[in-house]
Amino acid sequence: MTKPFGVGLLAAAALALSASAAFADYQLNILHFNDFHSRVESINKFDATCSAAEESKNECFGGAARLKTAIDQRRAALAGQNVLLLDAGDNFQGSLFYTTYKGAAEVEFLNDMKIDAMTVGNHEFDDGEGPLAAFLDKAQFPVVTANLVVDNQSKIGDRIKKSVVLDIGGQKIGIVGAVTTETPQLASPGPHVKITDDAAAISAEVDALKSQGVNKIIALTHVGYPRDVAQIARIAGVDVVVGGHSHTLLSNTDPKAAGPYPTMVDNPAGYKVPVVQAASYSKYLGDIVITFDDNGVVKEAKGDPILLDSTVKPDPTISARVQEMAKPIEELRHKVIGSSTDPIDGSRESCRAGECSMGNLVADAMLDRTKNQGINIAIQNGGGLRASIGGGNVTMGDVLTVLPFQNTVATFQLTGADVKAALENGLSQIDDGAGRFPQVAGLKYTFDKSKPPGSRVVSVVVQEGTEFVPLDPNKTYGVVSNNYMRAGGDGYVVFAQNGKDAYDFGPDLEAVVADYLAAHSPYKPYTDGRVTQVGGTATATQPDAAKPAETQQAATSDQKPAPAATDTGAASSTTTTANTPAPAASTPETTAPAATAPATTTTTTVTPPAAATTTAQSSEPPKTPTTQTPATSTPETTAPAATAPATTTTPTTTPPATTTTTTSETTAPTADSSEPSKTPTTTTPATSTPETAAPAATAPATTTTPTTTAPATTPTTTQETTAPAVESSEPPKTPTTHVIVAGDTLWDLAKTYYGDANEWHKLLAANHDLKPRHLSVGRELTIPAK
Repeated sequence: MTKPFGVGLLAAAALALSASAAFADYQLNILHFNDFHSRVESINKFDATCSAAEESKNECFGGAARLKTAIDQRRAALAGQNVLLLDAGDNFQGSLFYTTYKGAAEVEFLNDMKIDAMTVGNHEFDDGEGPLAAFLDKAQFPVVTANLVVDNQSKIGDRIKKSVVLDIGGQKIGIVGAVTTETPQLASPGPHVKITDDAAAISAEVDALKSQGVNKIIALTHVGYPRDVAQIARIAGVDVVVGGHSHTLLSNTDPKAAGPYPTMVDNPAGYKVPVVQAASYSKYLGDIVITFDDNGVVKEAKGDPILLDSTVKPDPTISARVQEMAKPIEELRHKVIGSSTDPIDGSRESCRAGECSMGNLVADAMLDRTKNQGINIAIQNGGGLRASIGGGNVTMGDVLTVLPFQNTVATFQLTGADVKAALENGLSQIDDGAGRFPQVAGLKYTFDKSKPPGSRVVSVVVQEGTEFVPLDPNKTYGVVSNNYMRAGGDGYVVFAQNGKDAYDFGPDLEAVVADYLAAHSPYKPYTDGRVTQVGGTATATQPDAAKPAETQQAATSDQKPAPAATDTGAASSTTTTANTPAPAASTPETTAPAATAPATTTTTTVTPPAAATTTAQSSEPPKTPTTQTPATSTPETTAPAATAPATTTTPTTTPPATTTTTTSETTAPTADSSEPSKTPTTTTPATSTPETAAPAATAPATTTTPTTTAPATTPTTTQETTAPAVESSEPPKTPTTHVIVAGDTLWDLAKTYYGDANEWHKLLAANHDLKPRHLSVGRELTIPAK
């Protein structure tokens, strides 16, 4: 009797264990990062490339080597558990590593990190499909984006899937990707790529995964934290959202965080969805553990991002490879991108007191790059211009010396009243030589510095077509600036507080200016009276009241911005004459949606990695890059005051792999002693000597007077916009057609075809579904008879 009894006990125990296993909770550890933006090297507190001096003081964060260490440490600590590593997009654009290698460096290090899945970001399309296609060729991980549809001419092909199903610890985990629907406006995906509605695409793919029996679904998105919370987390069937695009820090301990980590959102289906994001630039590694019940419903979600500071030691193998790949970047600085007929004046004395030719160049370039996004006005702080450029050949090194802070282009909407308030801020410390002085494009203003701060603007007119009209305080204008100013830097608090529909992560400012110079080479520096001074001596400047984005100081010193969150400061300092090198620019593909070709879902079994090791890839970049310098493109418009397109980009180069190399030195940018150091990615030219050593440097530099040749005054000339394929402004006698090219506007086309720009409404009426501010390149327009 004892034996059967024993067997009965064993059978009962087995049944109990089986039932327990069937209804056991499932834990999934998700490590994640987003918006890496080519920060292959470590960064400083301003998100610029960290200098050797800062590294020696343990003042650096992130970078590929430090990120690799953090990932390996967490995987080791979680050995035997279920671990997933996700990348939420925007690996491209942000440093000379991308400019040089066009994604080859990024994909090499992502392969080394052994990520499990990635979604694309808008910046993956900055240079059209080409670099992304090459990236996909080398990627050893699935890339998923449900709302990206390509036609059969696309270079991407079927390599980006809508979703992927991974087997993690015996459970099916579905991962659905999505990219922002603004990608065609923010980047250049080209005519063979279409971006559809993100929520609809995710919802459809979630239904497809559920039909396959997948009940744990992660939305891996690049649409921004606000949309993740408002829309994506509310899609039925989505269990977790891992996001990017908005560079949002979520944290339970950092007072600067935008929200808790995770942010729990009520799904209409009656359960809560955790939403996470991990800031940007590899400064943090997101780390969350999700507990699911047997039905795939989230029972618990907890964690916090890990700050990758000096306590995280860089992986030595990755560090060596980074140093090796950095050496050829110095060659890039010497590449000629164009030429200038005369010196371009970026001197402190000029750009902080009135209109200067460097200010016009930078503001024109920003406005030109964003004009198809409905932007009317550009404002650049004079203190963000750190050098002049001599006449003759212009290199990328020259541009980087002028703009060393790795700022990005920021766009937003602002009322006319707030535009005027911003100009008043810019003029408030003019006698102190503060860097906030506003260099502009798309508008003209007159000021009287004898008036007290806050009432110095006399008049403002804004360009509308070929005319300038008075600024309307109640009208909303599209404004472009740099991300430092948009965050409130240099006292531009009105940008931070009142700017609407802001996007702070456009292309790098230095790349935009380089592209513009290349497209308009030989460039003729000019001033045209867009800033005019009247009146006499300034009234004594009063210290500003509370300003969240800057630190008050004596009126005799330069403004010292304390950038909000992690924005890079384009602050104010001394000026030098740049004569350093750079890459040539090329023309990217233009945006136009295309036909559809859906991708399919793939299933991959992922086993938790043991020790993470760096392996040599067969697709490893060649040891010596060959940089191809494309021919300079001819712009369609060259009127500096107008908004001509700058659609050229930096050159495509073949990346290196293994050469014995030493780390190239990086010199901190020149800075006033009253300002924090903002380290550039460039080496200060030998011809320039800073007035004082940047705080990050270890030894002060000698004081010298920078040699800057002021450009000769050039009379203003209005250059006409050339409309392709049309030679005469004689009105058409019968209906005809016109194929849109980059730079076309309805205003210009009406002037070309009818001799009267005010006839543009006829074009709009004759072409259904036409967006006048976003003309799709390649679309055929009907031109009705006069």
